[in-house]
Amino acid sequence: MFNKDHFERLKREETGASAIEYGLIAALVFLVIVAAVNLLSGKTSNMFNNVSNAVIENT
Repeated sequence: MFNKDHFERLKREETGASAIEYGLIAALVFLVIVAAVNLLSGKTSNMFNNVSNAVIENT
C-alpha cells in the first residue's frame, strides 16, 4: 500500500506549502493594519477633541 516511493513523492510535493505561506503573509498584513489603526486612533481622537475644544472656546 505505502512504499518508500510514495513517501518520497509526498516529501517533494509543495502545494500545501504555498497555501501556508499565503496564509502567513495575510496574517502579517492583518497584524500591520491592526497596529496602524491602534496607533492612529489615539492621535485622531486627540485631534478631533482639540478641534472641538477650539470651536467651543471661540463661539
